[in-house]
Order: sequence, then C-alpha cells, then structure tokens
Amino acid sequence: MIDEFEGLEQEEIDILLKAPVLVCILIAGADDNIDKSEFREAVNLAQIKQRKARRSLLNYYAEVGKDFEDKMKILINNLPVKAQERNIEIVKELEQLNKVFPKVGKKFGRDLYSSLRDMAKKIAEASGGILGYMSVGYEESKYIELKMIKDPHKQ
Repeated sequence: MIDEFEGLEQEEIDILLKAPVLVCILIAGADDNIDKSEFREAVNLAQIKQRKARRSLLNYYAEVGKDFEDKMKILINNLPVKAQERNIEIVKELEQLNKVFPKVGKKFGRDLYSSLRDMAKKIAEASGGILGYMSVGYEESKYIELKMIKDPHKQ
C-alpha cells in the first residue's frame, strides 16, 4: 500500500490511481481523436514514471503503471465517444482531486500535481503538429494546464 493513502476512503484512492489515465485521455482526446502516437506516449510515460518519477511518487507510479494500457482502453470504452461530453465527465472526476490532495500530505500532493501537468504537456506534444512545430493543438491547450485541479503549491 502507498503510505500517503493511509486513512483515505476507497473512492479517494480510486481517483488518485485513476488520475494519470484520466489526464492522458483528456489531453489525447481533446480534439475528438485519440491518435496512436498520443496513446503510445501515454503508455510510454506510465512506464518511464515507474522508474524515473520523483522519489515520493515511485510507489504510486508502480501501482498506477500496472496494466496502464488496459486501464486506458477500458476507460476510453466506458466514457462518452464525443470529446465534448467525455471532457466534461473527466474534468468532474479530476476536480475530486481538490478534496483529496490536502489529505495526502503537501509533498505528495505537490509532486503528483506537477507530475500530472508534466504528463499532460508531453501527451499534448505527442501528435507533432505541423512538421513538429506548434505541436499543441487548440483543444489540447484548453486543458493542458489542468486548471480544474487547484495547485497545491498555492494552498
């Protein structure tokens, strides 16, 4: 078990473990199309973060990374097909982190928030744009900063 999860309700643990998958789907599918490069980048990031995350997040990403690809596929299939509807649902779920972050300790909350934003940026850049320039599309840019999650650094 992840030490920071001690004392949390199961729903709170679930949203923490689901957050990276939700962020990946939100950003990759913001333009109504989750392309292969974005999907591959999400799976690749999950694998990398199991080895190279901030020390406080290594156990967390070891748990999150288990069957990450399958988790993404299942969640994509369970969410609305249209980006507009899907994004509303994902944003509502990610907003739940605002109630959970204060319960997991400042360092863990701050590190996870920064890590999720880093993931969002890398997923957004994965599809390449025009010849690799302007790689973050308009729809992705609306979500890349994860404004639905309050910055734990400022609390």
